[in-house]
Order: sequence, then structure tokens, then C-alpha cells
Amino acid sequence: MQRSLVFVWMALAGALPVYSQSAASMGSHEEAQMGEMGPSMKMDMNMGGPAETLAANVLRHTTSGTSLEPDSTEPSMLMRMHSNWMLMLHGQASIVAQQQSGDRGHDKVFSANWIMPMAQRKWATGELTLRLMLSLEPATISGRYYPELFQQGETAYGRPIADGQHPHNLFMEVAALYDMKLGEQNLLSFYAALVGDPALGPVAYPHRDSAGEDPLAPLGHHLEDSTHIADDVLTGGGTWRKVHIEASGFHGREPDENRWTITVGAIDSWSARLTVAPAKDWSAQYSIGHLHSPEQVHPEEDVLRQTASVAYHHAWSGGAMTLDALALWGRNHTIGTPENANGYLFEATTHVHDHHSVWTRIENADRTTDLLGENAPPEESVIGRVQAYTGGYAHRLYRDRYGIAELGAQATLYDTPESLRLFYGDRPMGVAVVLNLHLGH
Repeated sequence: MQRSLVFVWMALAGALPVYSQSAASMGSHEEAQMGEMGPSMKMDMNMGGPAETLAANVLRHTTSGTSLEPDSTEPSMLMRMHSNWMLMLHGQASIVAQQQSGDRGHDKVFSANWIMPMAQRKWATGELTLRLMLSLEPATISGRYYPELFQQGETAYGRPIADGQHPHNLFMEVAALYDMKLGEQNLLSFYAALVGDPALGPVAYPHRDSAGEDPLAPLGHHLEDSTHIADDVLTGGGTWRKVHIEASGFHGREPDENRWTITVGAIDSWSARLTVAPAKDWSAQYSIGHLHSPEQVHPEEDVLRQTASVAYHHAWSGGAMTLDALALWGRNHTIGTPENANGYLFEATTHVHDHHSVWTRIENADRTTDLLGENAPPEESVIGRVQAYTGGYAHRLYRDRYGIAELGAQATLYDTPESLRLFYGDRPMGVAVVLNLHLGH
């Protein structure tokens, strides 16, 4: 089974030349097709530039699930026309050599990666989007997780992961989306996914431009956006001018340790999200969701999750300099108990003259007794709050019409709470050398 799925991945990767022609370098045949589409269809199928309205931004569907970056964001992708279909390809891979200090720190070389082919076309009175997202992390992250101090969430070999981040599944998303225009700035939208992202949280960290250079998951991932690979997701939403409202039903249990297959489950959880775009450079969301038995090691616990975030994107000097930033809060309340776990995050990435990338991430995240390993009590509870400060830089090595390669490094300093200093020391740290590969421009 695993070998056959790897061959599927290789076949999709081999299809890269199909997408290799960008909008700026379309041949005469594709240009003629675009001319035959009519102005409304060309407007809806945004060619990767800034979206003129929130409705146009929704129709791009270039992020995880139905989440939204600011309207002015310019997605990185490869694209071309084929018959009546607009074909697009998004993707990113990071090769990381990670080292960490202290008794709980580990060293590892691994790769975090994903690729997302998409197809869009007019269908009936609306727009149909088909989207598949795949990751080879089950093969490129050995031992079922990569090292990351103070990180927790999901399991490896039947035990809660401590000081590590699990790989994503081979199938990160298998989804269909349909949008009906009710006016120039009004939409009805529908999303159905075997694996996908319900309306809960901001754009998931692998897809956020503000986190596009940092290969490590935020410490607050399981307080903020961990549902981006949920099973059996159904979402309905509406867009009116600068407001987007959605509601989802989905299976609340996190994926199991078999990362090569698609699992199914009953729709037993729900969420709702309000997104507003007050200006083209700004986007804000608030969401709330009830997750039924999300953790395998604590199956009796249901969680009420709330998140709120503000995202910003701006370009200067004709796009020679860009800034993407996100401020985010997430909370998990264990239903039936007084337990609340909070996470606060600020992250930003700037690109300078297409040669330099600089990024930072600052976090303040509650940690639970699962970090205690064999000494952990049966019932999970918050035992301290960790601060983490990350800074990184990368320099462009290569660029062509297919994408960009960058080489850089980042360092993270941690401030340990009193309750965990026996295990971690006062201020452990981690450093990583990173080779980032991005499809498109």
C-alpha cells in the first residue's frame, strides 16, 4: 500500500511540466482560450495577483480549506489553461538540519513538504474547484516525528508525542468546492472533503505567507489550527461585501499513526467562523468549534476551541519588498472541567528585493502534563506556559519559471516555566539550517 501511494506521488510530481507555464508566459493557444472565456470568467479565475474584492479572494481557493489570507496577497503558483479548466499547482518543501540543546533536545535531518494541484472551471451557474493536497512527510520524517522542544500533540508508537511534531498524512486534502455568485460581491459557497480543513482557525501554518519560511510547527498548533487535516468535512458559507460567514460539520478525532491512508468517521463535531476584510491588506477571523474526542490518548475528553486572528500583507516598491504578519490567539477548553489551555502567537516574514527573506515567530503557549512522559497523570492538565522566540534569514540561491530555492538558518530561544525546569533547564535553544523550495513566484 505504501509503495503504491509513493508511485502516485511520483506521477503527480512528474506532471509538473503540465503546470509549468505561468500566466505571464502563456502561449498563444492559452491566450486565445482566455480571450474566449469572457470578462466575468477571467475575473473569477484570478491569475494569482491581488484580489479586487473579498468575493474574488474567496474564489481563488489557494489556502487550506476555506480560510482566507488578506485580499492583497499574491499566491505563489504555477498555472495554465487546459480546455475550459484553469490548472494550478502550489507546493513547498523544506530540508532541515535541526539541533537542540539540553537533556530533552535532539538532532535530526528531515523534510517538511506538501504539494497541491488544483483545477477550476465554470460549471452551471457557478465555479467548481477540485483540489488535492499531498505530503511525503510519512517518508521524509523518520521515527514518526521531528524534534521540537516543548511541542506536543497526537501520538507516536501509542504514546503522546513530547518535544516533537508529527508528520502530516500523505493525503492532506481531497476536496471539491462550489461557489455561486449572487452579485458582484456576494457568494454562496460549499465545501466537501474526505480530508480537509473545517471553518475553524486561521489559514493553517503550512499555507500562511507569514510562516512560509519557518519549517517548524508553532507550539500552539493544537490550540489554533490542528484541524486542517480533519476527516469528512462539510462546510457551507456566504460572502457579503467584506464579510464571510461559514459553518462546518466534521469528524473530530485527530489522524491516527498510519499516515499513508485516508480514514473515515462520523460527523460528530462542528465549527463556525466569521471573517472580515476591512481593507485589502487586512483580514481578521473569529471561530469557535466543538471537537468530539480529538485525542486518542484522552478519548473521554471533548474540547471547545476558540481562535481569533488578524493577518496583514503589504507590498512596497512594485512588489520588491513584501511583509506578511499574523497575530493569533487560540484556546482549548476541556468540556466538563475547569481546564483552559491558551496559546498566543505573533509571526512575520518579509522578502527584500526577491533575494532576502527574514522571519520571526514569538509564542506564549500553555503546556500540559503530557510533556512529563511516563510520569504524566492519567488526566491531562496545564502545568506551565512556555515562551519561544524565533528569528531566521534565508538567501535566494536560484530562481526560474518553476520556482525558487533559498538557503538559510533560524534559531529559537525558549523560556522554561518553573514547573518544567527540572527537565529542560532555564533557557534551552534550537537551531536549524534550512533549504526552502517554493513552486512558482
